[in-house]
Amino acid sequence: MIDENRKGDVSHSILLRDYIRNIKPTDTLPKSALNPVLLGLFGEVGSIMTTAKKLHREKNAYSAYRNAVEEEFGDTFWYFTTLCSRLNIGVDDILSETASAESYRKAVASSDLRDGAISHDSSVEKFPTPDETLLKLGESAAALLNIDQPGEQNRKLLQDFADQYLRVLQAAQLNFTQVLSTNISKTRGRFLSPDVNALPTFDKAFDEEERLPEHFEIKITQRKSGQSYIQWNGVFVGDPLTDNIFEPDGYRFHDVFHFSYAAILHWSPTFRALLKQKRKSDKRIDENEDGGRAIVIEEGLTAWIFSRAKELEYFKNQDRISFDLLKIIQQFVRGYEVEHCPLNLWERAILDGYRVFRQVRDNEGGIVIGDRENRSISYQNIIGE
Repeated sequence: MIDENRKGDVSHSILLRDYIRNIKPTDTLPKSALNPVLLGLFGEVGSIMTTAKKLHREKNAYSAYRNAVEEEFGDTFWYFTTLCSRLNIGVDDILSETASAESYRKAVASSDLRDGAISHDSSVEKFPTPDETLLKLGESAAALLNIDQPGEQNRKLLQDFADQYLRVLQAAQLNFTQVLSTNISKTRGRFLSPDVNALPTFDKAFDEEERLPEHFEIKITQRKSGQSYIQWNGVFVGDPLTDNIFEPDGYRFHDVFHFSYAAILHWSPTFRALLKQKRKSDKRIDENEDGGRAIVIEEGLTAWIFSRAKELEYFKNQDRISFDLLKIIQQFVRGYEVEHCPLNLWERAILDGYRVFRQVRDNEGGIVIGDRENRSISYQNIIGE
């Protein structure tokens, strides 16, 4: 629904000007170049064609991918909005003009706004089939590749693309408000520094013995056997570890990543279990957030990230992590409390964790210092050893 009077209530609709305002700070692409935006848009349309086609073909069997389809539609609209901005044309104007065409059915509905009695709803007059709309969406995206500079002659190309986008959206039976709200959360969480005061803590309401420690120093040592041991407050915790692989890669020190999650994300079912500080006073939290399945999720995620990190020299000299990797992490943890942590914070937890991991690996041990208040993790040599 293209509604110029609503106030951005996600449960009803999102003003397109509010969407533009929210995603504008997330545009980090070169402001003087169209090609990165055009290529990004074309690539996302390809992803829409793949996921939407599968959703239609597999129906209920593919229902788990509905979130992925919504995400691809959101990413595509992000690039389209960015393209319109580069061309000095408002995406809200383009969609309003598109939805005013004769091929769109108009409906008037009562409004819940104090300053407006009615709102207008627009939908495609003839309900489109996925096959025909997906092909036309691809054609309209390809036509946009001919744009090379701002100009009013581009308006028709943008309207054609918007028309096909709305038709595919309707054919896929997706909620446009949900698509946009999800995209706002995702892109702002990825590209903008989080508001520290708004970040989740997860265990603040629990007694001290059920909270992760605010400050911790974990001593890691390696014996002649090659096994690594960890100590907290002078007490050995957990089992001694080896790399469990023919070619040594330092995975015996992977507990560092759990410490990083605990310090920066305020989340680590594995670390809670090691310290025996699970939230047992709340049976549901203990079972669902601190239980065996959550631990398996964390361990599996950590091992998967490690396999990717090996290909990238364990993120050495990197200050960013690929968006694709972060999106997969988001899928990994969906349904658990940590899903509320923005991608930007995940990126920090991983990069800082690997920085400390490389130091521990190179020195075959050390002291890992976690500070939950400042959401930081650091390394210190073991004195006298």
